[in-house]
Amino acid sequence: MSSGLRTNDSCLSRARMVTSLDDIQSLRFWKAIAAEFLGTLLLVFVGCGSCVSKEANIVSIALCFGLSVATIVWMICHVSGGHINPAVTAAMLATRKISLARAVFYVIFQLLGSIVGAGLLYGLKDTGGKGLGLTQVNEKIDPGRAVGIELFITLVLVFTVFASVDSKRKDLNGSTPLTIGLSVTMCHLFAIPFTGSSMNSARSFGPAVVMWEWTHHWVYWVGPIIGGVAAGLIYEHVFAVNASMTKAKACMLSSSYDDEKYEAQKLKIRILEEDDVETINLKDAEAGAGEDEGGKSNHDDPPVEV
Repeated sequence: MSSGLRTNDSCLSRARMVTSLDDIQSLRFWKAIAAEFLGTLLLVFVGCGSCVSKEANIVSIALCFGLSVATIVWMICHVSGGHINPAVTAAMLATRKISLARAVFYVIFQLLGSIVGAGLLYGLKDTGGKGLGLTQVNEKIDPGRAVGIELFITLVLVFTVFASVDSKRKDLNGSTPLTIGLSVTMCHLFAIPFTGSSMNSARSFGPAVVMWEWTHHWVYWVGPIIGGVAAGLIYEHVFAVNASMTKAKACMLSSSYDDEKYEAQKLKIRILEEDDVETINLKDAEAGAGEDEGGKSNHDDPPVEV
C-alpha cells in the first residue's frame, strides 16, 4: 500500500515538473514574464508617484491606483493574464490555473519591476525620495489588525479578478479591467488611513527596498497572500458557475486537472406560464367542487333500516 502511494506521488510530481518545464521552454512564457515586469514597474512608478505629490489626498491616490491597475491589466492581459500582484499569482497557483514555474518567475519579476519602478520614481520625482509611496501601518492600530485589513481588501480584489475572468459566466458584459480597477479604488478609499492599502506585496516591496524601511513590512506579505489564496479557493470551488465537489476533489488530487473540463452547473427552475397557472387553479377548483358534492350526497342519503 505504501509503495503504491509513493508511486502515485512520484508520478504526480513528474507530471507537474513536465508542465513547468514545458512552460519555461516556450517563448510565450518569457513574453509573459517581461509583461509582468513592465506592468508592475508602471504600477509602482505611476501609483506611488501619486502619493508623493503635494496635492495628494486619499481620493486622488485611490483613483490613480485603480485607473493604473485597470489600464495595465488592459495592456498586458492577453500576454500574461495581467497579474502584477503576487497575491493574484498565488491564488492562480492554488487553484491550479498556472504552473509552479510560472508562479515563481511571475513573483520574482514582479518584485524586480517594483524595485525598478520605485528607483525610477526616486530619481525622477523632485521629492528627495520622501515617502515614495511607502506603505506603513497606522500607529493607532497593531500589526495584527493591519494583517486583517490587508487580508480582507486583497480578498475583495482577488475575488473580483476570479469573478471577472470566469469564462463560464454569461452575464458579464462590462469591462473586466475596469471592474478590477474599481475594486482597487474602493479598497484604497477604505484602507489608506490604516495600512496605506497595499493589497499587493510587490507594490510595497519596491519602495521598501529603495527607502530601506522594513518596519512591519511582513504585514504586506502575510495579509495579501492569505487573502488572495482564500479568495481564489472560495470563488473557484463555491461560487464559480462550474463549482462542484467533483471539481474540488480533482483540483486537490488529480494530476491532470483542467478547470475547463467541468461544465457549468445548470439550475433546475420550473417557470410557470400564466396559462399553466390558470389551468392548475381550474383543476383545483373542480376537485374542490367534487369533494363538496360527494360530501353533500352522503349526508342526504336516508338511513338504512335493518
